[in-house]
Amino acid sequence: MPAIAPRLAAALLALSLATGAAIAETRVASWNIEHLGWENGKDYAALAEVGAGFHLIAVQEVMSQDGLDAFERALEARTGADWQVLVSDAVGRGSYREMHAFLWRPEEVRWVDGAALYLDDRDAFAREPFSARFETAEGFLFTLASVHLIYGDSEAEREREAAALAAYRDWLDESFPGTPAFIAGDFNLPPSNPAWAGLGAKASPLIRGGATTLSPVDGRFASLYDNIWAPSGISLPVSDWGILEYPEEILGIDHETARDRVSDHAPVWMTIDARSGHSTFPPLHEARIVADAGDTTRDAAPPALPATFRGNRASGIYHRPDCPGFARISAHNAVTFSSAAEAAAAGFRIAKNCP
Repeated sequence: MPAIAPRLAAALLALSLATGAAIAETRVASWNIEHLGWENGKDYAALAEVGAGFHLIAVQEVMSQDGLDAFERALEARTGADWQVLVSDAVGRGSYREMHAFLWRPEEVRWVDGAALYLDDRDAFAREPFSARFETAEGFLFTLASVHLIYGDSEAEREREAAALAAYRDWLDESFPGTPAFIAGDFNLPPSNPAWAGLGAKASPLIRGGATTLSPVDGRFASLYDNIWAPSGISLPVSDWGILEYPEEILGIDHETARDRVSDHAPVWMTIDARSGHSTFPPLHEARIVADAGDTTRDAAPPALPATFRGNRASGIYHRPDCPGFARISAHNAVTFSSAAEAAAAGFRIAKNCP
């Protein structure tokens, strides 16, 4: 199969790729890059095209240092900027082991301290979570943890690990006192599952609807397994968040190719921006969660907008009324334009899956 041709990332995701100048917005992502580093035909240029719009990425399912190094080099080639890496020891039970990694652009994000695997003395996790503290160029200090919960043979196994994240959250607070902790990764359970009650007393999932795993059917996503859990009840400079549906919106490829050459998971992301005000997230029992993990709707139904051109401010992509994604944009991210020229002038480009 030929390599996927690199394409320009969405304008809104390509957040100032110039080196040397700090920016106010910091975009943080979490991405399960399926078996990164196995001899499985990954297209690293395509991986970098998706990752180029972020400044800090938590990566799950890193299988080798060679694969991680190749991803870092591809990001540097795509962005023209330096990237740095932290990687955990290999974790897992039996012969199957994988690593967590953080990659970041040092002119926008500074690694402060940490690089700690959880001291899991009760063996609650098949793969211990990995955490570190970072600081944005604007001075926001936070802890980021990367989690990949077991899929296992039954949902009960996943629920046991999900319940154990409440104690892990307490450990993060003790290890990094006074620092808000975000727990990101592939949880293999939707946020509607009752097992999240313990963690949900202190944290809230940013992604409350939609789905993040790629269905084999083009344009469809199957399960809301990936997420970022933010501290609840405190003011945070988090201005935006979402799912990057990269096959259609960034690369313009079908799901079969995306699953084979890139990943079967879409990245989830949040934007840290002190200029745009602060958000306070409710604990889980007060949050509105879309219970159907297979539903591809977003946090709220699209607004009643005129049938002209509809853009997604999260991806910088716009859709005509005859495009498949026209009705799938949430109220949180929707913006309208009267013409294609107006959308292009605002930095948006048309979705690759429009007919």
